Amino acid sequence: MRELNLKSRNPISWVPSVYFAMGMPFVALSLVSVIMFADLGVDEAKITFWTSLLILPYTLKPIWSPLLELYRTKKEFVVATQLLSGIMFGLIAFMLPLPYYFSFTIALMAIIGFSGATHDIATDGIYLTALDKTTQAKYIGWQGAFYNLAKVLANGLLVWLAGYLMGYFKLMNPEKANIYAWMVIMAIIGCLLIFLALYHWFFLPEGSKSQETPASFKESMVSLWSVFKDFFTKKHIVYYILFIICYRLTEGFAIKMVPLFLKASVESGGLGLSNESIGLIYGTLGTLAFIAGSIMGGYFIAWRTLKKALFPLVCIFNVPFVIYYLFALYQPADLWIIGSGLVLEYFCYGFGFVGLTLFMMQQVAAGKHSMAHYAFASGIMNLGFMIPGMLSGWIYQQVGYQTFFIIALVVAIPAFFLTWFVPFTNSEQPTKD
Repeated sequence: MRELNLKSRNPISWVPSVYFAMGMPFVALSLVSVIMFADLGVDEAKITFWTSLLILPYTLKPIWSPLLELYRTKKEFVVATQLLSGIMFGLIAFMLPLPYYFSFTIALMAIIGFSGATHDIATDGIYLTALDKTTQAKYIGWQGAFYNLAKVLANGLLVWLAGYLMGYFKLMNPEKANIYAWMVIMAIIGCLLIFLALYHWFFLPEGSKSQETPASFKESMVSLWSVFKDFFTKKHIVYYILFIICYRLTEGFAIKMVPLFLKASVESGGLGLSNESIGLIYGTLGTLAFIAGSIMGGYFIAWRTLKKALFPLVCIFNVPFVIYYLFALYQPADLWIIGSGLVLEYFCYGFGFVGLTLFMMQQVAAGKHSMAHYAFASGIMNLGFMIPGMLSGWIYQQVGYQTFFIIALVVAIPAFFLTWFVPFTNSEQPTKD
């Protein structure tokens, strides 16, 4: 009876919440942690290196994804990883006052990274096996909306709240105010994920096994090797890999430095924004602009076709880094100017990003094993995003913000050349049944 009720339950009861839970750990690791460590006085090079490295599990997750078909159910993996991530965030809250908190915190965040990547695999598996294709299409918008809602909450409201709490705790203990504030924020994230784990234990479908599920670990690895080999023998695959890496190379190079640049004092070349301003403008309004840009970018591609739209999309995608250079050059103090620039930056980011996503779906992943090959392409994309981010803090320390953003613009040049000549192997025309 319970199984029947779960299968007949409206997807609205679990699709939004589970994709919100998917977004929360990733945003906390990749964006919120940057601001937290800056508030706690950690060196920029250490911040960018380690917070970039934390997304490595999201890059490597296709390697262990077949194993999730062998053991337990997808629902159990989702609930267990949400619970594990929640506990780890709670432990981080207790670690922050300790003398060697940074090492402990990074170790706990590495566990969260592995847990979050596993959660992503199992969640997508439930979505694909518990819903028919018509229902999948109907609720795909809820996926993106609530994943980005997690970004609004974590990088927007919670960053704003951290700034407010730092001001509140300074009245009681100025030296520990930043620590106490971020202890509260980490505890909130932990409690939220634990609550979602309990909720999904009752409301999440089990998710069925694939019809082609390997019967053993050995068969699983043989299957993975076959999929892996097919991917790297595709026509133009070397060109495609270079294109995927270079498309987001500048973003990966600069994105970790942006919140540090916004927080840095005017004397050190930054804009001197408070956490409250960053949370409101960059985390909340910026994310909403990203969603709007993504929607508009999709309509633009539908109008022009991807092949004709790709070069303009790359141009628009790199507009944000021109904005950051101008900010570094003129250091505006007016929040309306800064806010307008950041909203435009996020809109352009969303508008241009859909081009790479659709290219990977239609040109790189098309054919046999399309879902696995899209996962490989996404992993390569994340690797190209991660490595320059690891180096960005050290480079900034050598040259300062102005020169750093000039270097970021120079790094974008290969993407323009590759985009102009990138081959389109597969037709964009819809196939007939």
